[in-house]
Amino acid sequence: MIIGTGVDVVNINRFAEIIERTPGFIDRVFVEHERDKLLRSLAARFAAKEAAAKALRAPAGLVWQHCWIENDPDGAPHLVATGTVAQRAADLGINRWHLTLTHDEPVAIASVVAEHLTDDELLTLMRLDPAGRGLLSAHPRETDR
Repeated sequence: MIIGTGVDVVNINRFAEIIERTPGFIDRVFVEHERDKLLRSLAARFAAKEAAAKALRAPAGLVWQHCWIENDPDGAPHLVATGTVAQRAADLGINRWHLTLTHDEPVAIASVVAEHLTDDELLTLMRLDPAGRGLLSAHPRETDR
């Protein structure tokens, strides 16, 4: 069952201006392994964080670094949540994320679908995708902050 959806569009040029005039923005919003990405990829990741917040109905208190994007070996992005974002998702019954990103100057776009899978659906998914990409769980690369 779909619990929430979110989409966000970021103007890459305006995003560059925000980064330039706001010291600490990159460190405050992105986890360490995201920070070395190209500007257009950062803009798409920021759009993904905004889209995820919308899918969660944008409650106060979400921490930007509790949501980040990983890429599979084939390059496909997936959303990882921990801390405040994971807790809000759990409160809503969300156990799987769908994410798509795109960027083409001058915009970056992200779409997030937050879903609840039944136990049978989770078992089927794990047979099809043993890595469990997109499932809500803590991730070993980053810790709760």
